[in-house]
Amino acid sequence: MKRESTQVVIVGAGPNGVTAAHYMGLYGIDCVVLELSEEVLPYPRAVGMDDEALRVLQTVGVADLAHRDMIANVPLRYYNARGLCFAEVKPSVAQYGWPMRNIFMQHLLEGVLREELTRHECVDLRLGHEVLELAQDDDGVTLKVRDKQGQPYELNAQYVIGADGGRSTVRKQLGIELVGLTHPRKWVVVDATNDSLDAPYTALHADPQRPFVCIYLPYRQRRWEFMLMEHEDEAKMCEEASIRQLIRGHIGDAVDELEIVRIRAYTHNSRVAERFVEGRVALIGDAAHLSPPWAGQGLNSGLRDVANLCWKLAAVLKGRANPSLVQSYDVERRGHATDLIALADNMGAVLGLTNPLMAGVRDWMFQAVNTVDSLRSHLLEFKFKPKAIITRGFVHHERPDLREGDLVGQLFIQPFVEDGLGKRQRLDEALGPWFSVLGYRVNPATALSAETRAFWDRLDTRFIQVNRSRSGHGRNQPLVAEGALCVEDADNHLGDWFATARDSVVVLRPDRFIAAITTPERLDEVLGKLARQLA
Repeated sequence: MKRESTQVVIVGAGPNGVTAAHYMGLYGIDCVVLELSEEVLPYPRAVGMDDEALRVLQTVGVADLAHRDMIANVPLRYYNARGLCFAEVKPSVAQYGWPMRNIFMQHLLEGVLREELTRHECVDLRLGHEVLELAQDDDGVTLKVRDKQGQPYELNAQYVIGADGGRSTVRKQLGIELVGLTHPRKWVVVDATNDSLDAPYTALHADPQRPFVCIYLPYRQRRWEFMLMEHEDEAKMCEEASIRQLIRGHIGDAVDELEIVRIRAYTHNSRVAERFVEGRVALIGDAAHLSPPWAGQGLNSGLRDVANLCWKLAAVLKGRANPSLVQSYDVERRGHATDLIALADNMGAVLGLTNPLMAGVRDWMFQAVNTVDSLRSHLLEFKFKPKAIITRGFVHHERPDLREGDLVGQLFIQPFVEDGLGKRQRLDEALGPWFSVLGYRVNPATALSAETRAFWDRLDTRFIQVNRSRSGHGRNQPLVAEGALCVEDADNHLGDWFATARDSVVVLRPDRFIAAITTPERLDEVLGKLARQLA
């Protein structure tokens, strides 16, 4: 049998798997991606992407290309049985550099991701290849694979990423269970094109007679989702005539113009893997957690997995970190993925009430919320979405009591900055792909011992001094700092952030989470403690 070796094998070439491959390419890690299907499925599946996920795509240089096929700032509305909007999510902030709600079509995203993958010579995408078996020991992982001609071969890797979906072969080979529940009601999902309905938003119709969803998609497409009732025959309800009759009840004869692309009944699951890491194998995306669609966080959670895991794998493979760093992926991600599934369950419960009395109570409660400014703002800006906060893992909390308002372990903001030539750019473009240390109006590089600076230089760390906008001596005379890059706080958002933090230096991980917040005087000690965690 033919035998090959590589550093990382990614099983599954969906959006999460291919994004992980982009990270391997970014960091120069030899990688093979195995995918059984030879074609991208030609219809949308996931349709919602948030600002955090777009920031992940930005890191690997594909966000701008992907966003060309997205509709930004799409409202999410809840309607009652009478067709009245009783709640709305309409975020307008861009705290992380991108709009919070973006509607897209998965097959278009996958096309962009795969096209751009050709930039990386160290990444080998193999379509039509099926993983048959997986075994690992202390030195690596061995996979038995069948190629598209039906010939078996052996592939050895130092690490494996399982990105092969809810029915993950990798997870089953590891014997890891998905813990949670399967929801009793099925939903029929319908994708249609040639849409002319003037409803540019995502509408969740909480009608107790039949809850349904209507989603505005790019390029004259629309998705409809209908709850199947207990007495209904699934096969009959999935016939095109039945679907057109359901849609006709809401848009009339306009349904005749629609071209039905796909009809499929789905069972919703709320399940999380018992662990995300087993030895040298890690699970991401649907292989690690399954969520109902109501919070729109399934794919987004998967991309958060990618951002958290991939820099750690690269750091270990490049000899920059101890292999134990990979284990922190489970500690840092599993809890937040579980919280988002709970959010989806709660939103689904609000939408899916079929008891008219309970539905009336729900509508009354949301109407009451809309009369309170603070609660209405909480709903409009999607502030009820659980934040990812790392309390254990690769972080250094100087205040062990984890007082309220501690920003360590949270995702750092991404405002616009300007470089010395006046070029306006998102902050991450200045941060680079590895660690970064930002000092607000101080040079973080001057506060370090030679030994500490040498250690972090070996990790390609960027030291950055953030100055106020127009703080130099003139248009072509910006402030400079020895040993550090200088940028200007273009819109004063960083100034506001550091005022809240009450310290002037922040250490950022490659995934843009805050590893530490400190002062110039304590920076050398803090970086020393983080260095010991890596080593």
